Amino acid sequence: MKLIIMNAYFYVLFLISSAIVIPLLFLYVVFLSLFLQNRRVMKRFRRCISWYGRVMTSVPFPFIRLRYEDCSGGGADGGCIFVSNHRAASDAFLMCVLPHEAVQVVNTWPFYIPVIGRFAKMAGYLNIKKMTPELFNERAESLLAEGVSIIFFPEGTRSGSREMGPFHGAAFRLALGSKAPIAPICIVGNENIPPKGSFLLRSGTIRVRRLPAIRWEEYRHFSVFALKNRVRSIIESELSLMENRA
Repeated sequence: MKLIIMNAYFYVLFLISSAIVIPLLFLYVVFLSLFLQNRRVMKRFRRCISWYGRVMTSVPFPFIRLRYEDCSGGGADGGCIFVSNHRAASDAFLMCVLPHEAVQVVNTWPFYIPVIGRFAKMAGYLNIKKMTPELFNERAESLLAEGVSIIFFPEGTRSGSREMGPFHGAAFRLALGSKAPIAPICIVGNENIPPKGSFLLRSGTIRVRRLPAIRWEEYRHFSVFALKNRVRSIIESELSLMENRA
């Protein structure tokens, strides 16, 4: 019964908050477009999407708590490539903790979410399923050159458990082509928030930890295969530490 009450509380507040926040943010961006150039408007627009994510991740408090741990040490200026493990559908919302202008690399289905999917398209989110590798790299490199970070979930689909799947190579081909820093992200605690194949949330604490960036000078001699396995190993080791696994 407690679980049902918590979910009813969350989804009602989610709908109410979305109905209020989305129009306000949209009007804010429209207002800015009257006075600012397109590049500056897009920067504000992408940050508005992050602000929306912050509101949505705050709604289930205190049942679900979100902690962001910045262990990067700073120093990664400009656009970078964020690479995260992927346990639950909530991962995309959790990226709101990053204090960067960023777009996410997604499959086709998020673009069909009412309103949110439309905003994702307008913000320049990259649909890796609908683009050729050449077009994908061209657009991604252009965004990085503008100082926009790219967020990847290289497992491709959420694992739904503590086990991490193999990584696809798109993020690492882009890194080798663009020479952008690679910033590993570790997410723990949300494999049941919600469970794979379900919309039923459970209480808990979600931790998002950003690790030090891997710079071009450190990976320039790696192949795509070696680089993706190296980054995966870094994330996997950190996840074990975060969950106190042997």
